[in-house]
Amino acid sequence: MGQTGYSRSIRVADQIQREVALLVAREVTDPRVGEVTVSGVDLSPDMRHAKVLVTPARGTDGDASVEALNHAAGFLRSRLGRRVRMRRLPRLVFEHDRTLERALRIDALIGGTRVAARPADGEPC
Repeated sequence: MGQTGYSRSIRVADQIQREVALLVAREVTDPRVGEVTVSGVDLSPDMRHAKVLVTPARGTDGDASVEALNHAAGFLRSRLGRRVRMRRLPRLVFEHDRTLERALRIDALIGGTRVAARPADGEPC
């Protein structure tokens, strides 16, 4: 039977992530997209909607990238249909994944606190 804890929707989301990443890298020619990483896919429980999270490379305008990818979503969905066998392909919606930005900001805040909280040499902790 199937694996416990690894549902079909997770497998499908992983496959969509891999395929969309390849399609964006190889077939999207819009210069606004720039260099992006497909960092995740959130698939709705009925598998009709896929939120594709993208992380733009440094120096790439993330909002412009997302706008261009959403403009190309129909094209990408049709190409995806040739690569993934599903009865009904999900509608693709691209969003800027800001997780890395948040993590860097939190790390900077913690790093600043850590430096200030360190005891000087010879002082007890």
